[in-house]
Amino acid sequence: MAKFPEAEKRMFKDVYICYKCKSKIRASYEKVKKKVVKCRRCDGKAFRPKNKTRAKG
Repeated sequence: MAKFPEAEKRMFKDVYICYKCKSKIRASYEKVKKKVVKCRRCDGKAFRPKNKTRAKG
């Protein structure tokens, strides 16, 4: 997706998506794993990493 490593790092490193409301949040892996961070919109604590590729179709 990104053409150079700096953009790839900026777009995907430590970016997580909320399972409930699909909003993005930037946090470290340790905090997400320990469920310390919460979603700003829905107060959910379940996150997934941002996908680096998008499925076609």
